[in-house]
Amino acid sequence: MAARRKLIAGNWKMNKTVSEGLALVRELKGLVASIPAERVEVAVAPTFVALHAVAQELEGSAVKLAGQNCHWEASGAFTGEISAGMLKDVGCTYVILGHSERRQFFGETDETVNKRARAVLKAGLIPILCVGETLAEREANRTLEVVERQVAGGLAGFQAAEVATFVLAYEPVWAIGTGRTATSAQAQEVHKALRAHLTKLYDAGTAERVLIQYGGSVKPDNAAELLGQPDVDGALVGGASLKAGDFAAIIRGGVGA
Repeated sequence: MAARRKLIAGNWKMNKTVSEGLALVRELKGLVASIPAERVEVAVAPTFVALHAVAQELEGSAVKLAGQNCHWEASGAFTGEISAGMLKDVGCTYVILGHSERRQFFGETDETVNKRARAVLKAGLIPILCVGETLAEREANRTLEVVERQVAGGLAGFQAAEVATFVLAYEPVWAIGTGRTATSAQAQEVHKALRAHLTKLYDAGTAERVLIQYGGSVKPDNAAELLGQPDVDGALVGGASLKAGDFAAIIRGGVGA
């Protein structure tokens, strides 16, 4: 099996005005231009209002665009929502789904994540499906039970060929924005278990094709060790992606560039 190309994506969350986002990607493009695209794909997920402007700024570069979420319907009376087709039209390649903040603050469930994933694939986009346990769940030794349930629920009804196009992002909730990070051994343990779970749900070939990112306080000083693990195929980066220098350092550290 050929080595999986890493995917390092920056989730800006509710940060950066349009002008600030443009300044960030202008700087980022220059910093990552020499990084071999065959070894790592780079993506950024701005706020919805900045997507169009950032997409135009990224034209001609290898940096991809991602949406932070989407609705499962193609259109309709859903005030404040964005469809997968709209994200495709504006130039997105990826859509983040089921982030712990969406689950915690906005009522996302495995069922609604699954419906959104269906819409994302139908629009010709790639889902980045987030899973992760809380601190209480980890301390109760329920980590694998929780993430395996989230994966099974998020992927329910999908065929193996569809699942092979997915990206999973393991983001332990207790490590997001807290400064705490899973050790490389903890991350590898969960990523390996997720790949084994995919093998059980589908088959080994499908499991080997799925990229599994790690997210949760990824920084320049821990990226190389985390991304050096055999089943860690990239990173979903939060706060550190808001500074071009830090984000570029994570990318370089992750691929040894």
